[in-house]
Amino acid sequence: MTVAPGPLTRRALDVLQSVWGYGEFRGVQGEIVEQVAGGGDALVLMPTGGGKSLCYQLPSLLRDGVGVVVSPLIALMKDQVDTLRQLGVRAAFLNSTLSPEGAREVEAALLAGMLDLLYVAPERLLLPRTLELLDRAPVALFAVDEAHCVSQWGHDFRPEYQGLSVLPERYPHIPRLALTATADDRTRADILRVLGLEDAPQFVSSFDRPNIQYRVANKEGPKTQLLDFIRAEHGAGRPGGDAGIIYCLSRKSVEETAKWLQAQGVDAVAYHAGLSPRERNTAQERFLNEEGLIVVATVAFGMGIDKPNVRFVAHLDLPKSMEGYYQETGRAGRDGLPSTAWMVYGLADVVNVRRMLSQSDAPEEVKRVEAGKLDALLTYCEAATCRRQVLLAYFGETLPRPCGNCDVCLNPPQVRDMTREAQMALSAAIRTGNRYGAAHLTDVLLGNATEKVLAQGHQTLPTFGVGQAHGEKVWRGVLRQLVSLGYLTAGEHHGLSATGKARALLRGEESLLLREDALQPATRVRERAGRSAPGSAPVAPADAPLFGALRAWRLERARALAVPPYVIFSDATLKGIAELRPGSHAALGTVSGVGTRKLADYGDEVLQVVRDHASDGAAARAPAGAGPASATSAEQGARENTAILDRLRGRAVAASPLLAAEIGAGAGPPPNPDAAPQVAEALRELRRELSRESGHSAFVVYPNAALEALAQAQPRTLGALRGVPGLGEKRIAAYGERIVDAVNTVLED
Repeated sequence: MTVAPGPLTRRALDVLQSVWGYGEFRGVQGEIVEQVAGGGDALVLMPTGGGKSLCYQLPSLLRDGVGVVVSPLIALMKDQVDTLRQLGVRAAFLNSTLSPEGAREVEAALLAGMLDLLYVAPERLLLPRTLELLDRAPVALFAVDEAHCVSQWGHDFRPEYQGLSVLPERYPHIPRLALTATADDRTRADILRVLGLEDAPQFVSSFDRPNIQYRVANKEGPKTQLLDFIRAEHGAGRPGGDAGIIYCLSRKSVEETAKWLQAQGVDAVAYHAGLSPRERNTAQERFLNEEGLIVVATVAFGMGIDKPNVRFVAHLDLPKSMEGYYQETGRAGRDGLPSTAWMVYGLADVVNVRRMLSQSDAPEEVKRVEAGKLDALLTYCEAATCRRQVLLAYFGETLPRPCGNCDVCLNPPQVRDMTREAQMALSAAIRTGNRYGAAHLTDVLLGNATEKVLAQGHQTLPTFGVGQAHGEKVWRGVLRQLVSLGYLTAGEHHGLSATGKARALLRGEESLLLREDALQPATRVRERAGRSAPGSAPVAPADAPLFGALRAWRLERARALAVPPYVIFSDATLKGIAELRPGSHAALGTVSGVGTRKLADYGDEVLQVVRDHASDGAAARAPAGAGPASATSAEQGARENTAILDRLRGRAVAASPLLAAEIGAGAGPPPNPDAAPQVAEALRELRRELSRESGHSAFVVYPNAALEALAQAQPRTLGALRGVPGLGEKRIAAYGERIVDAVNTVLED
C-alpha cells in the first residue's frame, strides 16, 4: 500500500518542481530534506554528483531564516551562488573577494532577512565579527560541506575545520548538517565529534556512479595513450569536443603535459598551486565558461567545481588513496550522462607514491593508515574482476553482479598461476642485495650482461638469465604487481627489496595468480553505449542538430549574463528538450531541470530555437528511405541530400535558371574521404570569419553537426547544400555561396 506524503513532503516536492524543475527526489534526498527541514541534524555521505547541495538548499527554503553553508573554496561559493540566483533563490557569499562595501551590503541583507542562503569559508565564519552577526540574524540551519576536512584521517584535512565545534556550543538549537562524498570510519567519527552530531541520523547513499566507465591501463607511453583516448572518444582537438580534467602528480608534469597537448592541437590549460592567482583564476573561469576545454591539474583543482558536463577524468599518475581517486573521478558525469574515468600507471608510480609516504613527516599511525589506503587503491588497479565491485566494496557496499561498464567487464584479462615467475623475481632482488631497481633486476632475469650487471658481478648469480622465457614487458609487469601486492617494497633510491610477506611464497607455501595483461596485445575498450559519435553528447543522431543548436544558444546566453553555460541549463536538460521538441511552455515545463523561474526567463527563447530548427530542418526530416536511426549524421545527411535532390529535380521548372542548372548538374564529383579533414578545417575557418562579420557565436552560424556533415558530403553546388543537417533555407541564403566556395577551393587545389 502506498503511503500518501505528509504536508512537509508535499511542500518540499512543490518547491523542488517549481525551483529546480525536478518532479521527484533521488535516493535518500527526500528523507534528508524532511529530517533537516523538520529541525533535525544529519550526517550525509553521498557521492560527488549525487545531489548533496539540494539536501541543504531545499530545507533552507522551507525553514524560516537563512541557511548558512560552510564551504572550503571560494570557487565553489561563486559557482553555487550563480546557479541559485538563476533559479530565483536569494543567495550570497561572504569571502575575501568582496570589497568592504560589498561585504557590508551582504551583512545588511542577512540581518534584514533578505537572504535564503549564505556561503562562508570556515575562517570567515570563526571571526568574532561574523559570529556576532549570526547571533543577530535569523538562521535556518548550518550546513558544513566537504565535512571530511574536519578529520586528520581525511584526504583533505584542514585544521580550521576543527574550529567548527563552536556551532553546537553556540547554536545548539539550530539544525546542523554535515555532508561529504567520502569518509572512512575514523573520519566519520571525527565529523560526529567536532560537529556534535553523535545522536544525528546518518544517511549513506549508494557510492555507485553507473554512468562512469572505469578504466585502468599500464603505462607504455602515457601522453600518447592519453591523446589517443581523448581524440578517439572525446573529440579532443575538434570543435564540439568534450570538457575533461587530467590529473598529474607534480606541477612540472602538469605544465609539460598541457604544453604537449596544446602542440597537438588540443585546447588545454594548466592549473596548479605554483601559478599566480590570476593564472589560476583565468584557467578556472575558462573551464567553467567555455565548452570543450581540458584542464591539466594537480589535485588542487576540482573540489567543489559544479560543472556537470565533464565527460572524462584522466589520471596520468597514481593517486595516493582510494578516497582521493573516487572523489576525483566523481567530477566526471555529474549530469548522469555517460562519462569515463581513465588512468594509466606503472611500476615507477607505485614506487614513487610508496616512497613519498614513507618519507613524509606524518605520525607513524597516520602513515600506517595512509599505506592501507594506498594498498586498497593498488588492489583496485590490479583487479582481474569487475572494478566497480572492488571500488564499492572498499566503501562497504556490495554490487551483486559485475557492472558491465568497466574495462575488466568489457575486456576480461587473463589470469594465471605465476608463482614460479614471482619466485624468480624475488630471488633476483634478494641475491642482488635488495637494493637495485626494476630495470636492473629485469636485466639480471633476462641475462642481459650490461655494464652495470658486469660491474656488480651479477652475471655469476644463479638467477642470471633464468627468466629468458619471457620478455622485458612481462617482467616489468610481474615486478609491478609484486610491489603493488606488498611482496616487494621500494627504498629511498627506488631499490626493490623483498618483504616478510615474500617468505611463504619463496618457500612454496602459497601460490600467486597474476594478471597476464602484459602478454596481451593492446585492445581498445568498446565505445560507451549511447555515444552517437566521438566528442558528441549522448543523444540520438536525429536529435544531435537540435542539441547543438540549443548548446549554441546556451553559450551565447551565458556569455551575455556572465555565468557558466551549465547555470542556464545542463546538458541533460538540453538532451531532454532535443528529444521532446516541445511546442509550448506547458510541454517545456515537463522537461527535468526546467523550473518555474527558468521557464519564465528562457522559455520563449528555447521554444524559438526549437521552432527555428524545425523550420530549418523540415525538408531534411524523415525523407523516403531514410534508413536506420543508428546511422551517423554524415550517412543520414548523404541519404537526405539524395532524397531532396530527387524531389527538387521534379520541380526544376519552377526553380530559377541558375538553381535548375545546378540541380540538373547534380552534386558534382563524389566526395573524397581523404579530403574530409582539410574541408572541415576550411569550414571552421570560414565559420570564424562569418562569426566575426555577423557578431553571432560561431555555433549559431552553423553547428558542429552541420560542419561534420558538410566535410563528409563535400557539396560543390548550392543545390547540394539542401538536406544537410543543420542547414536550413536561412543559413543557405546567408552563407551558402561562401560554404560552396570554401569546399571547392580545397578540392580544386
